[in-house]
Amino acid sequence: MKMTEPSRREFVKCSFAVACAAPFAGATAVRSLSTIGADPTPTRASPSSIKKGVLLDMLPKKLSYAERFKMARDVGFEVVQAPTEPDLNTAEKIKKAAEEADVRIDSVMNMNHWMYPLSSSDSTVVERGLAGMRASLHNAKLWGSDAVLLVPAVVNPETSYLDAWTHSQTQIRTLIPLAEELRVAIAIEEVWNRFLLSPLEMARYIDDFHSRWIKSWFDVGNVMPWGYPQDWIYTLDKRIAKVHLKDFKLKNDEYAWVNLGDGDVDWRAVREALAETGYTGSAIVELHPGDEAYLRDVSRRVDRLLLGRS
Repeated sequence: MKMTEPSRREFVKCSFAVACAAPFAGATAVRSLSTIGADPTPTRASPSSIKKGVLLDMLPKKLSYAERFKMARDVGFEVVQAPTEPDLNTAEKIKKAAEEADVRIDSVMNMNHWMYPLSSSDSTVVERGLAGMRASLHNAKLWGSDAVLLVPAVVNPETSYLDAWTHSQTQIRTLIPLAEELRVAIAIEEVWNRFLLSPLEMARYIDDFHSRWIKSWFDVGNVMPWGYPQDWIYTLDKRIAKVHLKDFKLKNDEYAWVNLGDGDVDWRAVREALAETGYTGSAIVELHPGDEAYLRDVSRRVDRLLLGRS
């Protein structure tokens, strides 16, 4: 049937309205899922309730574990994120050093996910990836941590986006019983792996598990090339278990990592979003390593930019 001009205009207008409404309907659904069972009037969090943290690998490697944890405490950090340590004796040394310095190891950085992604079609690669996650989860239990960071998948010429989604979810589901037994969350990070490129996708990916033990590890800097950190925070909301702090700047049409406050992150907006969503977890700096003076400066930048301390 031939469409008349008026009806064609009505059709286009109607189609445009539906197309525009769909993303907002999805966003509403995603946000509502994150508030199921939650207080309908969530309490605004004070920035001072956030625990300031640093990567263990940012502390000078020439120092002993005891000296590194002591330095972390002395420059103002309250918690540390440690990498996976498969050797039990070394893991025990790390635990002792943290306890003696009165610094909590609050999370574990899984170290196998780039080399052995759970999205791989190679069963040997996947098993090594799973072994790395199991080791990380047991590290977390030993150290008293409550989360392990996981990059869930890598999209590349060999692994399509759909396969990355389905393969990684299948493998992560096998880890949930262990995470529940140890009471350690698996926190999915958004990173430059060509996967989970929007907060709506991340929320959907996490919600698919229907498990309290699968959360988001939100990295402020990683989303800067294609989004806004505050938007991700509002969308992910209570799904966020931990936060990484980085800054990013566009220089001569090229992006560069810079120190906190020297880039394009709108720290006021990030601070407001975390407060409004009631976030009270840790915020862990992920920058290049340095000496005591450098680390003390980084600590003060977190105070000023995120925690509202002068």
